[in-house]
Amino acid sequence: MSHIITCLTCGTTNRVPAERLGAHPKCGTCGAKLAEAKVHEVDSATLRKAERKDSLPLLVDFWAPWCGPCRAMAPEFEKAARALTPHARLAKLNTQVNGDAAQRYAIRGIPALILFQNGQEVARLTGARPAAEITAFVQQHSRNRA
Repeated sequence: MSHIITCLTCGTTNRVPAERLGAHPKCGTCGAKLAEAKVHEVDSATLRKAERKDSLPLLVDFWAPWCGPCRAMAPEFEKAARALTPHARLAKLNTQVNGDAAQRYAIRGIPALILFQNGQEVARLTGARPAAEITAFVQQHSRNRA
């Protein structure tokens, strides 16, 4: 089995064998790590592509720099990224910079977490959460049980 993974740096779609996820696979175009234990900042275009194509679970934090709860949750989101790698990836989308995203994804309040997999929104969670709760949320809702 292999996974389709969009590079969150350059937007290229990559095919990665499931058994290679833990071996720090890199993008065939730009060389960026595809399953890295950190949160990536994405723009609307990259998110749309990853949302449609990726088979590996992608949890996106919709946030804004002026949002206190968003800033408070950032370290917890980073911890969750370390715990979930290589079985899921975590990204952040700044709704202030990417204003179209709030409408496209029907974001009513931030922070808002949306889990995508295989071209679908799988689940969503709102409000600032601790790392353990974020991790449990992804594990509960992802199809390959991160």
